[in-house]
Amino acid sequence: MSGQPVCRRVAVIGGGLTGLTAAYRLGELFQQNGRDLDLTLFEASDSCGGVFGTVRIDGYTVELGADSFITNKPWAVDLCRRLGLEDQLIPTDARYRRSLVLRKGHPVRIPDGFMLMSPDRLWPIITTPILSLRGKLRLAAEYFVPAGRNNPDESLASFVRRRLGQETLDRLVQPLVGGIYTSDPEKLSLRATLPRFLDMEIELGGLIRATRRARAAKSRQDDTTASTAGEHNVGSGARYGLFATLKDGMGTLLKGLESEVTKIGRLRCQTPVRSIATTDSNNGRWNVTLADGSVETFDAVVVCVPAYVAAKILRPVDLTLADQITRIEYASSAIVVQGYPLSQVRHPLDAFGLVVPAIENRQILAVSFTSRKFPGRAPEGHVQLRTFVGGALQP
Repeated sequence: MSGQPVCRRVAVIGGGLTGLTAAYRLGELFQQNGRDLDLTLFEASDSCGGVFGTVRIDGYTVELGADSFITNKPWAVDLCRRLGLEDQLIPTDARYRRSLVLRKGHPVRIPDGFMLMSPDRLWPIITTPILSLRGKLRLAAEYFVPAGRNNPDESLASFVRRRLGQETLDRLVQPLVGGIYTSDPEKLSLRATLPRFLDMEIELGGLIRATRRARAAKSRQDDTTASTAGEHNVGSGARYGLFATLKDGMGTLLKGLESEVTKIGRLRCQTPVRSIATTDSNNGRWNVTLADGSVETFDAVVVCVPAYVAAKILRPVDLTLADQITRIEYASSAIVVQGYPLSQVRHPLDAFGLVVPAIENRQILAVSFTSRKFPGRAPEGHVQLRTFVGGALQP
């Protein structure tokens, strides 16, 4: 439009995965629209990535944060494709697509076909030592539990307790979901995290009904199509057939983003932002005040930092928004990475990992058998374990 500046100055605050991806996407959009972008990304620490990236230690490929992503949500795969990394994507090892759960101090296989909270097969549920007879009967009774009355959302704990019973919640669902979200199931929104289970109830009347319908539909397909469509029913625990990572670690994605962002703008590490505010002239521009007191002006600002940091930065702009952001809860957690010769491990490690129910009163949330999930994570004859400590229930 006439009078519109050809070049826009944009600041991205935060150099974690979100900030880098936002900066990269801005570059794509400006290029598509034939406009120039003057972009600056501010990062408080001495490097980008936040709690994300890959390091190599004594032959082990160690992830600092997430070790994979799920492919039925297409955005991560699409990002890898746009960065030219699609040929480096690898799936999980099909031989170990199952999980273990701790039961009275002993690791026990989660029943085959039990995916987070959806029982796909009857016999594994009947024979599992994880649940008592009463717990098994209550789980099986889910088939007869009426659907909720158009409830748009509820907590994960409330939903599982209502449909599957308290024992299934305590012994199976809480540890499985806790291994993903490290959160309190009493506060976890089902619609925001695992909406497909609410949809199963709303659309088909329940979880067992929905899985039976899916299994019947799969049986009507030819073998090739059925193998792909039914991949989520292989093994137990989570839908591990839908997970993928990059051959040399998730840090490959980080490096790819950094490389692209440096082509379209400036990365300024060790440059914390103190606050942002509208300019005195109120012309739609923004003043970004840095920790050293200097001020830089931009046409737009994208804030990509943790909520408790964002609240401080945004307080001069909108006090109400800052107060609301402050209420977002965080659960502290840590990952302890260990490597062992396989000869020193008595357990066969024939799974992707072990989850620990809160009622077991242990000090850990879960142990991921990382080198069973993906190749190249440990030297030959060795295994890598990632132990998760903390979370909302034991911060």
